[in-house]
Amino acid sequence: MKSRIVNRRDLQFQLFEALDTGSLTSRPRFADHSVETFMGAIDTALDIADEKFAPHNRKADENEPTFDGQRVKLIPEVKEALDAYRAAGFLSAVRDYDEGGMQLPVTMAQACRAVFAAANVSTIAYASLTLANANLLTAFGSPGQKQRYVTHLLTGRFFGTMALTEPQAGSSLGDITTKATPRGDGTYAITGSKIFISAGDHDLAENIVHLVLAKIPGGPPGVKGISLFIVPKLLVNQDGTLGRPNDVALAGLFHKMGYRGTSSTLLSFGERGECVGELVGEPHRGLAQMFHMMNEARIGVGLGAVMVGYTSYLHALDYARERPQGRSMKTRDPQARQIPIVEHPDVRRMLLASKSYVEGGLALCLYAARLVDDQNTSPEEEVRREAKVLLDLLTPVVKSFPAQYCVEASSLAIQVYGGYGYTREYPVEQFYRDNRLNPIHEGTSGIQALDLLGRKVTADGGRAIELLGRAMARDVAAASGIEALRAQASELRGAWDALRSVTRRLAAAGAEDAERGLANASVYLDAFGLVVVSWMWLRQGTAAARALDGAKGPDADFYLGKLSACRYFFRWELPRTGAQLALLESLDDTCLTMKPAWF
Repeated sequence: MKSRIVNRRDLQFQLFEALDTGSLTSRPRFADHSVETFMGAIDTALDIADEKFAPHNRKADENEPTFDGQRVKLIPEVKEALDAYRAAGFLSAVRDYDEGGMQLPVTMAQACRAVFAAANVSTIAYASLTLANANLLTAFGSPGQKQRYVTHLLTGRFFGTMALTEPQAGSSLGDITTKATPRGDGTYAITGSKIFISAGDHDLAENIVHLVLAKIPGGPPGVKGISLFIVPKLLVNQDGTLGRPNDVALAGLFHKMGYRGTSSTLLSFGERGECVGELVGEPHRGLAQMFHMMNEARIGVGLGAVMVGYTSYLHALDYARERPQGRSMKTRDPQARQIPIVEHPDVRRMLLASKSYVEGGLALCLYAARLVDDQNTSPEEEVRREAKVLLDLLTPVVKSFPAQYCVEASSLAIQVYGGYGYTREYPVEQFYRDNRLNPIHEGTSGIQALDLLGRKVTADGGRAIELLGRAMARDVAAASGIEALRAQASELRGAWDALRSVTRRLAAAGAEDAERGLANASVYLDAFGLVVVSWMWLRQGTAAARALDGAKGPDADFYLGKLSACRYFFRWELPRTGAQLALLESLDDTCLTMKPAWF
């Protein structure tokens, strides 16, 4: 039986045929690598995921973290899996050789992370938060902070978190009240509480490094007065040894619908007046600094949503191939042999929809990772600048499209299983529960929509959306020369032109009345995502069509499956944007004019 974690053949296709990741080896940083070493990393990830991560996915769900009054306890398999992950070098995969890293491209590191997310999204969350924490401190920390914290985060001696949300503020970070008062020695006394802090307490590492948003008394009001602080659970001495507990108290654990293996905490800072924090960078720059971690986390949430949807799809596909039920509509003989349910047209519809969502979403996440590599390592300065602009534009889409459509893939998996899908005996009900958090995680879909329409598409005179249009046009031109894709290329060109027209309309309306212009931002985000993922499918379709000539057997089936999924997305999903864009063009105010008292 093929792996139900991820389709290795699809990863290989997406990385090296559709995205041309192999060309990165021509850059000096990756010159020691080859396609073979890249796939070696993938295979190592698959082995560890299969042996250490997947086996305890259900056990972690059924045995949530507990608090004994001193520490949060997890099942031992979580630490065993993360120790194997760390020992294989995945925490420092993209780092320099002299830091103990593998100097892998971000694209390949994300592909490896995708494997672990599909196997056990709750366990990999501890490592993902730690890595994002280390990356932020690498970007903004002082040399001393990097030495005392980043070094140990990358070895897994310390784990990390991000602590933003407060009970009274929610997503409105300007309303946080956590306070950082100067202590006179360059450090700050931290007081306040943070809620829904993933991985906020556990027994997986010697220390936990919290990155905490707080306000220094006398600073500017709102978000302009937010600063960022390192607040370790145990104080860290100059030589890296651990000091006293830092007055960071676990005030409670949350019990979630899904992601149950990741501890979700309410943390209280400074109950005894002894919580010490170190300022990161300059005062009042905390939100901008935290966005470095938040954007990485948003892309990570998108990738996690894809991969939970992906394993949902693979489980449903295997079940549909194995489960006999009913007979072909072409026969009226009740004595005829039952057929696998994969042969029923409506089951094929659900599987094809799921395939289009998860493989399209994966293509989008890997494309975003490739933009990071281009931003960091392209020999051309203009390519580096444009990659950064495109990544900023696409980040809300990378987070939100998978968080909507790959959750639907998990839902469809339950439907394919039928009554069995709704029972705990089969894994797809857990996959759905795990995936349902992702539309909320790291900024709700509504927040991503406001970010995209309210800031990203209009920034710098709309430069980002123009760059995206040019990138899309190159692939449309390439696909136009392929008979099997000519119609899709034309449809994508038309959808993009319509989206650009509506963008101008909404930007003009928003300049006059921001509330009116942004009232239907979530519809805009959905339409934007459908157009972008159609582009991802056109890219995959182009690679598949070129490779199909001369392909035989399983390879031919693979490429034909890609072309069929591409066709599905263009016939069933992209047309939704017609009604969406018409609604947006009309500046419909139905939701805006609904009064709270009328509900």
